[in-house]
Amino acid sequence: METFFDSIRKAGFTRGPNRLVGGICGGIAAKTGVSVTVVRIGMLLAFLLPFFGVAAYLVGWLLLPWQDGTIPLERLLSPRR
Repeated sequence: METFFDSIRKAGFTRGPNRLVGGICGGIAAKTGVSVTVVRIGMLLAFLLPFFGVAAYLVGWLLLPWQDGTIPLERLLSPRR
């Protein structure tokens, strides 16, 4: 499981400093070079699709590392807290 989380860190995506809720859109915008407004509009449009938008945001929230490299899902699954 450790290699899975390490590969996520190596992808280079992190939660962005431009945050409103969880920093997911800000992180995607920072990595791709797209305006954070465009990414947020795309996410809002994805929320119009049944289940897809919520699921995509939830997966992003669980897997995108914070600025310090910690991943929320990894912390939840870790035996030591």
